[in-house]
Amino acid sequence: MRNLLKTEQSSFWVESTTVPDAPISASTWDVAHGQLICAFGPSEGEGLVELSRVSPTEQNVITSWEDPNYGKIISLHYLADSASTCVIFSNGDIVLVREEPTVEVEIVGSIEGGITAAAWSPDEEIIAITTVARNLTLMTREFEPIEEVTFSAEDLKASRHVSVGWGKAETQFQGKHAKAGQHLKDPTVPDHVDTGKLSEQDDGETVITWRGDGAYLAVSTTEDGEKRLIRVYSREGQLDSVSEPVDGFESPLTWRPVGNLIAGIQRLPDKTDVIFFERNGLRHGQFTLRTGEQTPSVDLRVQKMFWNGDSTVLAICLSDRVQLWCMGNYHYYLKQEIMLPSGSSNCDFIWHPERPLEFAITTGANANINKFVWNTATGSNVQPTDYGVVAVADGDKIKITPMRVANVPPPMALCEASLQQTPVDIAVSPSGKRIVALQHTGIDLVSWSYKPISEPVVSSKIATTDGPETYRQACFLDDNTLCLLGDNESGQSVLRCLALDEAGQVERDDFYPYEHIQLDLPCSTLKSTGTAGSVLLQEQCGNVVLYNLEGKTHSPVCKLPGSCPWMESVTLDEQITVFGLSEGGRLYANERMLASSVTSFSVTSAHLIYTTSQHVIKFIHLVSNIHDLEVPSDEVTADERCRNVERGSRLVCVMPSIFAVVLQMPRGNLETIYPRALVLAGVRRSIEKLKYKKAFLACRDNRVDMNLLYDYAPKQLLENIELFVDQLKRIEYIDLFLSQLREEDVTKTMYRETLASTGPQTAETQPATTTKVNDICNAFITILSSKYLSSNIQNIITAYCCKSPPDHEAALTLITSLKGKDLYEQAITHICFLSDVNKLYDTSLGLYDLEVALMIAQQAQKDPREYLPFLQSLQEMPPLRRHYSIDDKLGRFSKALVSLHAMGEDTFEETRRYAISKELYSDALRLYSSDKPHMDLIMSDYANHLFSSLRYREAGYAFEYLSQTPQAVESYQQAGMWQEALFAASSLSSAEQRTLATELAEVAMENKDYAAAATIFAEHLSDIPAAVAALCKAHSYPAAMRLAALQQQPDLLASIVDPALSDSFSTLSELISDCQAQLSSQLSRILELRIAAAKDPLAFLDGAVDIDVPDNISLAPTNATTSNSIFTRYTGATMQTAQTGVSRKTSKNRRKDERKRARGKKGSVWEEEYLMNSIRRLSERVTETEQDVGKTVEGGWRRGMGERSAALQRGWRRLREELQNVVEKVWEGERLVVGEGGELVKVEKPVVKGEWEGLSLV
Repeated sequence: MRNLLKTEQSSFWVESTTVPDAPISASTWDVAHGQLICAFGPSEGEGLVELSRVSPTEQNVITSWEDPNYGKIISLHYLADSASTCVIFSNGDIVLVREEPTVEVEIVGSIEGGITAAAWSPDEEIIAITTVARNLTLMTREFEPIEEVTFSAEDLKASRHVSVGWGKAETQFQGKHAKAGQHLKDPTVPDHVDTGKLSEQDDGETVITWRGDGAYLAVSTTEDGEKRLIRVYSREGQLDSVSEPVDGFESPLTWRPVGNLIAGIQRLPDKTDVIFFERNGLRHGQFTLRTGEQTPSVDLRVQKMFWNGDSTVLAICLSDRVQLWCMGNYHYYLKQEIMLPSGSSNCDFIWHPERPLEFAITTGANANINKFVWNTATGSNVQPTDYGVVAVADGDKIKITPMRVANVPPPMALCEASLQQTPVDIAVSPSGKRIVALQHTGIDLVSWSYKPISEPVVSSKIATTDGPETYRQACFLDDNTLCLLGDNESGQSVLRCLALDEAGQVERDDFYPYEHIQLDLPCSTLKSTGTAGSVLLQEQCGNVVLYNLEGKTHSPVCKLPGSCPWMESVTLDEQITVFGLSEGGRLYANERMLASSVTSFSVTSAHLIYTTSQHVIKFIHLVSNIHDLEVPSDEVTADERCRNVERGSRLVCVMPSIFAVVLQMPRGNLETIYPRALVLAGVRRSIEKLKYKKAFLACRDNRVDMNLLYDYAPKQLLENIELFVDQLKRIEYIDLFLSQLREEDVTKTMYRETLASTGPQTAETQPATTTKVNDICNAFITILSSKYLSSNIQNIITAYCCKSPPDHEAALTLITSLKGKDLYEQAITHICFLSDVNKLYDTSLGLYDLEVALMIAQQAQKDPREYLPFLQSLQEMPPLRRHYSIDDKLGRFSKALVSLHAMGEDTFEETRRYAISKELYSDALRLYSSDKPHMDLIMSDYANHLFSSLRYREAGYAFEYLSQTPQAVESYQQAGMWQEALFAASSLSSAEQRTLATELAEVAMENKDYAAAATIFAEHLSDIPAAVAALCKAHSYPAAMRLAALQQQPDLLASIVDPALSDSFSTLSELISDCQAQLSSQLSRILELRIAAAKDPLAFLDGAVDIDVPDNISLAPTNATTSNSIFTRYTGATMQTAQTGVSRKTSKNRRKDERKRARGKKGSVWEEEYLMNSIRRLSERVTETEQDVGKTVEGGWRRGMGERSAALQRGWRRLREELQNVVEKVWEGERLVVGEGGELVKVEKPVVKGEWEGLSLV
């Protein structure tokens, strides 16, 4: 779908200073200096030869010398690394002209008899020469012989060609009817076998061509003046193959650099073909030559053929022109024709070795340098005229395809326009209805229509040969204004602007010479700005200027960092931004480089779209400030602006109206994609404009989540439900929208807005809620029920069913109201389609509507034996019994209990049994709250149930309510409620009460509830010594002493309180000693571990090092290694499991590791964590014991144990200080230890509290 666009052209005269009037006899590229090296002479009667380095601006003579033997130049080649030029003459002389350090001409060799052809290998390491004696000589670049072979008739036996008819019609399947009646024929036997008959116009020349990698070369020679064939030799001079005989085969030959084809010329009686051979000599396709003037190809005289450096263009040199052909989808397109000066002779064509689409042509005394780029001629991508019109040049035809109407794959097209010549450039008008073909002699204006489709016709022809200017580019400013870019005789750029009427005739012709444009360098690119009256011009250095055609003024726009053959522009906020793509794949926005490795790009009003060599298409949101352009990353799964495409894809056109991008694959086939970036941008734009139907259809066609219609503007949709329904109209559309609703906010998940600055709609944020679906469904139900009830009953049912959870009852209630109407059965069918019919059946039963239940059961295609007997039995029951049966079946036991209760007094026992079986005691109590006898019976059942369920507290309350004292006491006793138990036992005998109190006191002592035990002993058992002892157990010495004094038993102080204090002093002192010893040992061990880790971390983490290992044992790890590495030691994964990502650690092994970690075994990796946790637990214990220490110190002081109190208080303070110091040392800085799973974890630092300050009297 691409054409060749000429960006630069230079035509200049080259004259010899030492050989007057001598034409250019040969030329070659000097890549190092970017110039041509031309040779003049020798000629008949003049043996002088001159070498000159020429360019459009200068010409310098390198040297000249005399050739007395007179010979034609066979080969001229410049060797850049040695700064020398090799000239080979037909008389056999090989001359090397060195330029450094001084110019020196040396005949490095001579071949007796003469030379017929010579060619250097692509790597310039070997030169191949054929001689008049029919020899092939291969020499090194130092001209040392490698191999010399002789062409002989025996070479023809080297290849035995067998064709099996691949690709021929006879070998293709055509169906049995196509072959009916045809004579069976062997497809491997051709109708005519070529004998290799020599063409009458064969020039007898020998041609050598190399494959691109320099591994093989092909030589085309004639055999005894009867036939011409190709011999293929290896780099070492070994014969590889010989071509099959071809009648009319002529001398031009070129090997495609990629190596798959060798191109030659076959002249047939009625046409001239370019034919292709494989390396093995077999034919492999062909195409017929043609010209723009409908000249019969049989009259064409092909002089030479050359492939360009990247194998994309085949140049064919004819007597009056040079044709450039390219291939796509196995079709060869004639893309350009460069006309040669009339009467020119000795045409020499040279591709630039490093720039694939740059070449030079020398004829006589004229040199012409042309530079092309690939370019796609497309129409506007501005809505609504973005029909994707693409025009492709193919000789004298333009293939036209509007991609929005018909995606016709090349080489076919929707329609074709016939011209007189091959166009130089093609431009499509903004509407796409006019196409201009710029030719050498004028302009053809093609008019057509794509809606409806009409055959394109040339509506007018405009001549442009009224001056010396040569035009090379064209563009439309609008449908009636055409601008041309050309060059004058001096190579300076000129502009021409044509105003056209509706018929295509010229109304005004304005010419803008170089003096008006006032640019320093020639222009390489002409582009429209999208507004009439001005164009963008890019100089060859990258400067971009805006030229005002009416005022004939220009103003600078930007300076691209380099020449960018591909240029587009967009105007945002009245500011022009220019996007340029260099030949190196760098994409620029004005002076800023946006991306590299870019292969193609396009600009719409909202996006910059480009493809990369990583096979990704990217979208950049356009903003007026180029520094705010955000280039997406390559994360194609996380960003709508990035998408993978097929390898080598390039942009053809973009159609924002249908959210489409057309890509062309390297082979030539087309693919239309609908990128999320374009689709979502279109959907958001439609929502903002309240065009809900367009947004809905876009979501449906491109499988975009329908939730976007709400999430993008929640409040707006809820306020415009009626508009939404009016636009969508179709019931199935509304159902589709409702059925896809879910609570997720897709604007925050899958469709996050990637444009930094959004409009007012996107700025609206949806409040965090889990009722989104219900809110939308309720809104639709409200609107549809009030205004569209008769027409959209199906949508209302859908809204009920799509709520979360589905409101089946409301939907069925609505359906019930339709009984007797035509919509009744349709509604039943629809709700069965939307929901689980089993749930619907149960819900309909729950409405006690047996008719609806029967209809749903029939729709569910259930077995009638499953539901008919049940429904019949229900129909025969009284209403309350029917309700009870239905509710019981549906598991609605509370409702069933209500129905049983409503049946009356006769069903009380049944109700009681039902409440017991379903554990509906609370419901039953509520129903019988006004019937005390029945309520007491149910309460008794409930109390027994609570007691058997171990809910003793509630059982005690129930039994106490029923005045069942023994059961209440037992329940309270089991619940540990001693106060309630003693109260409930007040009606029992004294002996029973004392026994109960004794049991409760013993239980309290076992549970260490010493305060409760003391109260029971003192108040219920009158056992004061036991009560005092219980209080001393709780360290409540003040209470114990008060109780002894209250009961006037002072002897208890000496017999019970003092011994208890002594025991407490001993216990707490021992605790202090143990804690101090633990702190000391654990601190030293932690410091020891940290010193070892600081000295040698690897040894500390991975075990012993510096172990003596025998020299003959390999320490390299293998896949069978099972020892732990630094990274797997703590995870338990071996090397094999780490490689596979699968952990084979069993739960048993994990529990074993957890036990090791809990033990903190010395030397294990978890030891430090264990020690730190141990100190943390010790700190907690010290804090918990502090109150007991305080009570003991104060109690001892009061009982005359001052020294022991002082000693305990001092010891406790020392312990607290030591603990604080240890914590600060251990938790110094950010301490991380190896935790479970091998990860580094932080152990929480303990807080040493000191709420008890001590007794100052001590």
